[in-house]
Amino acid sequence: MINIFKYPDLKRKMLFTLFVIVVFRLFSHIPVPGVDVAAIKAYLSGNALFGLFDMFSGGGFQNFSIVTLGLAPYINASIIIQLLTFMVPSLEELAKEGEYGREKINMYTRFLTVPITFFQAYGIYFFLMKQGVISPLSLFDLVVLIFTLLAGSLFLVWVGELVSEYGVGNGISLLIFVSIIGRLPQALYGFGSSLSADNFINNMIFALLAVAVIVAVVLVNEGTRNIVIEYGRRGIRSTKVTNFLPIKINQAGVIPIIFAVAIVGLPSMLSAPLSASGNAGLRNLGVFLGQNFTQNSIAYNALYFILVLGFAYFYTSVQFNAEKIAEDVKKKGGFVPGIRPGKSTERYLKNIVTKITLLGGIFLGLIAIMPFLVQSFVGISVLTIGGTGLLIVVSVVLETLRQVESMTTTRSYERFLD
Repeated sequence: MINIFKYPDLKRKMLFTLFVIVVFRLFSHIPVPGVDVAAIKAYLSGNALFGLFDMFSGGGFQNFSIVTLGLAPYINASIIIQLLTFMVPSLEELAKEGEYGREKINMYTRFLTVPITFFQAYGIYFFLMKQGVISPLSLFDLVVLIFTLLAGSLFLVWVGELVSEYGVGNGISLLIFVSIIGRLPQALYGFGSSLSADNFINNMIFALLAVAVIVAVVLVNEGTRNIVIEYGRRGIRSTKVTNFLPIKINQAGVIPIIFAVAIVGLPSMLSAPLSASGNAGLRNLGVFLGQNFTQNSIAYNALYFILVLGFAYFYTSVQFNAEKIAEDVKKKGGFVPGIRPGKSTERYLKNIVTKITLLGGIFLGLIAIMPFLVQSFVGISVLTIGGTGLLIVVSVVLETLRQVESMTTTRSYERFLD
């Protein structure tokens, strides 16, 4: 990170990234006009689910700021578009067209973000109004509220893409990273205030567990299964060339957890409006969801774990094309020792990826529900950063450091050639 300031272009990238982070943190403290921020803070302090959403908005939800929705609408739009690529043949063909296809799909994702933001903005207003947290707004004030939240979300998407293009790291992931660590000082203070001689042993166990989890996250994120590929050469002296095809244990990164977070909270969010319904069946359904899908319930965490595992398989199948890799290896005259080129190699790679993804998905799921497990077995309910936040923070740091190292290495090599 220090070496990056030796090169003027990389220094500009870093300063631009830091500028965007500062702007984002400022925006997360600008409240939406016409709402009682103090009442919202008091309500959220006792609501664990919305506390999770507040973490992803960097405190924007608690402050009911103009970036209250954060990047949630964009993430939801990404989930829908990626699901549609499997069901709509035209989108599937578009996804295979390289850079052009990715740009078009990103454009469709941004378009879809707009109606989703409208829906979520009104949903939050309706939910808080039904809970008596905020007073009913006039039509004009409601329009101002919705369009303010819409502008805030689209602004974050825009600056996130600017960081990806002109800054350092993946812009969207970096903003989520900043949102999480922005709560770290407050969380550390809360954790420190809970320390006492009575729970000293538990706190030591928690500290050791935290270090072990961080080490495990790094190992799993960096771990690969190397598939041996042999290439034969023709000539007077035929020689064998051996290469490796690395397959990451966690190919999907933090995407499964981010996608799962966007869905796992829906039952709890729907419980309040359903409980207020005049229909007895819907009212009973709302009560059932409210009682059984709290953040510390077994049903909530079981659903969370299943969603993470499912999205791990889904996203890996999108990223890893065994058919294309097997065909490329065959065209270059390569083969896996003991496996016939072509379809046999494809089946072999799919089998390996399936097994690896199962292990990686289970690990991601356990990390996601780590606060529930720690509270159940260790008895500590105050965590500075939960499993979800920890995984995202470590993954984004590793990804950003890899990109910085790549950029500095490239500049050093170019300077050497000059």
